[in-house]
Amino acid sequence: MAQRWVARAWGGTENWDLEEFEVADPGAGEVTIRIVAAGLNPADLKHLSAPRTGVNLPVPIGYEVSGVLSAIGPDTLIGSGTAAVGDEVLAFRVQGGYATHLTVPAKHVFAKPASLPHEEAANLLLAGATASQMLDVTSVAAGETIVLHGASGAVGVAVLQLARHLDVRVIGTASEASFDRVREFGGIPVTYGPGVMDRVREAAGTDVAASLDAVGTGEAIDASLALVKDRARIVTIVSPARAKADGFVWIAGAQPESTVYRDAVRQSLIGLAGAGALRVPIARTYPLADARDAVAFLMRGHPGGKIALLP
Repeated sequence: MAQRWVARAWGGTENWDLEEFEVADPGAGEVTIRIVAAGLNPADLKHLSAPRTGVNLPVPIGYEVSGVLSAIGPDTLIGSGTAAVGDEVLAFRVQGGYATHLTVPAKHVFAKPASLPHEEAANLLLAGATASQMLDVTSVAAGETIVLHGASGAVGVAVLQLARHLDVRVIGTASEASFDRVREFGGIPVTYGPGVMDRVREAAGTDVAASLDAVGTGEAIDASLALVKDRARIVTIVSPARAKADGFVWIAGAQPESTVYRDAVRQSLIGLAGAGALRVPIARTYPLADARDAVAFLMRGHPGGKIALLP
C-alpha cells in the first residue's frame, strides 16, 4: 500500500495523519509518480491553518515532488515530448506530495535534468517561480541595483541567482550569520534592522531601482518606500496589508495572474537548474514518517536551506 500525509482538521500538524491509500490509476493526461523526494514550504502549513473556500477535509499535503514515473495514462505527454515508465520527473502545483506515490495531471510534470538531485528538484519551483515573478513585476533590468529584503531565505537565494543571470546587482539584507550565504549567491550583504535604509544606500553607492521584500517587517517596508520612488517597483510576498495601504505591489501564488506567470516560467527554471545556474541549497532531509518534525524545523525559521522528505 502507498502512504500519504493528510490533514483531518484545520490547524497545526497535530491534525495530520500518515495513512495508507490505494493509488489511483492514471487516466488520459495523467501520470503516477513514485516519489523520491517531497519539498517542504511554509505554505504547506499555512494553507491548512484555517478553513479554505472550496477545500474539503481531509486534505492531502504537499505541493512539490521529484521522482520516477511508475504509470502513464493513455494519450499522455510530458511537456512537448513523450515519456516512459522509469523516467525521472519533477512536479509542481500538485496536491498530496507528502507521499510515496501520487497520480497527477501531466501538465504539472516535467522531465528532471539528470544533473539535478531529487532533493533539489523537489524544492525548485515554488521558491524559484516566486523569485522570478518578483523580478518580473518590478521590471528589473540589466545594470540596475536593487535591494532584496530576506536575501538568505529560499526565495531570496533564488532571487540572487536569477538576478545574477540578468546582470543585476543586489544589495541583500540578512543577519550577519548569513552574510557568506548571500555573497555565495552573488549578493552584497547588509544587516537588517534599524538603520537598514542608510546601510543599503551606502552599499549601493547609486540609486536603488527596485525593492523586493521577502520578510515583511515594518523596517523593511519603510526602507523600501524611502529608497524607491516608483511604488510600482516595490513588491512584497508577505505584507499585503502594507501593500494596499501604501500603494505598492503584493503577489501571491493564488492570484490568477501569478498562477499564469508561475506556470509559464517553470520550464525555464528547470533549464537553469539543469545547467547549474540555479542551485537549491538543502539544509536537511527527513524520512516521510517524520514530516511533523521536518515542518517544525522549517517553521522555527532560518533553516539554512530547503528541506526534503524522503519516502
